[in-house]
Amino acid sequence: MEEMLTDQEQARRDKLPKYEELGVEPFGKRYDWKDKIVDIRKNVEGKTAEELEANPIEVDVAGRLVAIRRMGKASFVNLKDSSGNIQAWIGINGGGEHDCAVFKLSDLGDIVGLKGTLMISRTGELTIRVEKFTHITKCLKPLPEKFHGLTDIEDRYRKRYVDLIVNDDARRVALLRPRIVREIQRYCDSLGFVEVETPILSPILGGASARPFITHHNALDKDFYLRIATELNLKKCMVGGIDRVYEIGRIFRNEGIDIRHNPEFTTIELYQAYGDLQSMRDWVEGLFKDLCKMLGKEQFEWMGQTIDFSHGFKWISMCEAIQEQTGIDFTKEMSFEEAVALAKKHNVPLEKSWNSVGYIINAFFDEFVEKTLIQPTFIHTYPIEVSPLTKKSPDPRFVERFEFFICGTEMGNAYSELNNPFDQKERFENQLKARERGDEEAADIDFSFIDALDYGMPPAGGIGVGIDRLTMLLTESNSIREVILFPTMKDAK
Repeated sequence: MEEMLTDQEQARRDKLPKYEELGVEPFGKRYDWKDKIVDIRKNVEGKTAEELEANPIEVDVAGRLVAIRRMGKASFVNLKDSSGNIQAWIGINGGGEHDCAVFKLSDLGDIVGLKGTLMISRTGELTIRVEKFTHITKCLKPLPEKFHGLTDIEDRYRKRYVDLIVNDDARRVALLRPRIVREIQRYCDSLGFVEVETPILSPILGGASARPFITHHNALDKDFYLRIATELNLKKCMVGGIDRVYEIGRIFRNEGIDIRHNPEFTTIELYQAYGDLQSMRDWVEGLFKDLCKMLGKEQFEWMGQTIDFSHGFKWISMCEAIQEQTGIDFTKEMSFEEAVALAKKHNVPLEKSWNSVGYIINAFFDEFVEKTLIQPTFIHTYPIEVSPLTKKSPDPRFVERFEFFICGTEMGNAYSELNNPFDQKERFENQLKARERGDEEAADIDFSFIDALDYGMPPAGGIGVGIDRLTMLLTESNSIREVILFPTMKDAK
């Protein structure tokens, strides 16, 4: 179907032959610019107009025109590159008659090169006095107006490329995320951890409880899963002698989409041989201290709350937290029937696949506690039923696990890792029984992992942290779609 063009779009296309008449390629070629706008501003900070006039500073920048103000014999433009904005003044003879003719064809959004000297305008603004104007790439669609343009939030995510052009905060988040990831890597490396890469395609469903994406390998004529966790392969690395190991990578879960969930997301999973749950607690608190130092602050405005990292994380067991909210003490022995009765009394939803008290304890936590955890909090000592890869606590109904929460959001999950192959096989078998009872998220038995454990895995602490949610907090963004450049979206209506 032929594209319907607006009047503005047609007018821009009509200019293409005019560029060619002037010997200019409308969609450009290499341009060897040398200056970033942020560096220009830093280098001239504090200089007066007289100093710049007496000692001219030459600059050569490239970027997108985001403002054009034509005023007879001269024009002011604003140029935006990846680091910032700068004003430029183009006189009628700036660059000569040819460049002037090329500039007259310019529209907002065009990508251009500006070469000239710096000056201070009458209004006190740092400005490039343009001596050479170079057209690089024509923008065929008009940019959204600054105040009335790309305001539909769904449109912003579908057209992230436009969002990045016109929305400074979107660009800030996009540029800050890789800095956060690099700092996490630097922090881990400083503690002696080694970063590795493990497969995305997996022949079995394992490492977590989640619904998978399934794909087919033609050469092997076999279905594979996109990984739902990196855990089991990283533990195999520990068996092989890489005592401190981590991976930052994409995870895929075939589940819902909302402000905290995207079907593909990024995690760091990390394992420390000869460590335990307390080792992971120390790692988390050290990581946040490090990231706060990098960002230069300890308080963040997130989800309508002020989150304060100047104090340590609260440390409380799941049962203690439930008792604080409901008065029910789940540390006491009770039958499954008694637990079901309590759930019904307190309107806690039940699942048909549940057959023991631990599932109901976890459901009480989800119903009454999670939303109350605003400031950084470790919830530890989980029911064994919901933690199939974790060492048992002294009370065998529970395991050595914590999750840490901020603003009612689970940010990470840590274990004292299970390294007993007999216990591990029994837990896997219990997961299969749960699947037979209707649990679609139950994992398969990974026999290669059982085989690896037979060779001996040292006691270890392990943790997984969601990079996207962490970035949401540190950039003060309230939706996961703000921190993923191209999030999964429903089709536009």
